[in-house]
Amino acid sequence: MTANVQRAFILSLLVLLMAGTRINHFAPIPDASWAVFFIGGFYLRDWTRWAFPLLMALAVVVDWAVISNQGMSFWQHYCVSAAYWMLVPAYFAMWAGGMLLRRFHKAASWQSLGLLVASLVGSVALCHLIAQGSFYWISASVADPTVAGWAKNYADWLLPYLRTAALYTGAAALVHVVVEAVAKQPATGRVAH
Repeated sequence: MTANVQRAFILSLLVLLMAGTRINHFAPIPDASWAVFFIGGFYLRDWTRWAFPLLMALAVVVDWAVISNQGMSFWQHYCVSAAYWMLVPAYFAMWAGGMLLRRFHKAASWQSLGLLVASLVGSVALCHLIAQGSFYWISASVADPTVAGWAKNYADWLLPYLRTAALYTGAAALVHVVVEAVAKQPATGRVAH
């Protein structure tokens, strides 16, 4: 399987994962968008120029579809304000974290696990800072923004977002380790009886 075929397969899986979980944003199945961008940065680094915008456009289309299907105007929805467009740099923070991890990733090891944890936590913290901070300070949804109110809001939501991103990213890492281990196994021929 060529590298481009592998990337196309991974991109397809990420599209399905984001569309399938983002559409039910508040359902029991948590939104995988943050993890999708992190995983995308890891596997699709060479396709960043077009894969990142494609996934970003998908996120907006899914949001538009969900809001419109609820009978609301996309532009009048609580979550859509000037701050909504800050999701581009916020999600790119996740993508960049995945690219950074890929740059230093050698093979499955304790060091790689440590790099995964550090890059994921850093990416989520920065993504949340941009997404939550812009919503708090730029949108009209917060009547009287204060630094203390922003800090509390940031702290209240950081762990739930980190937990969700870690859940999906951990599952992807587990699959990666299994595939890597299987690929290292020598090919065994059939023994004639």
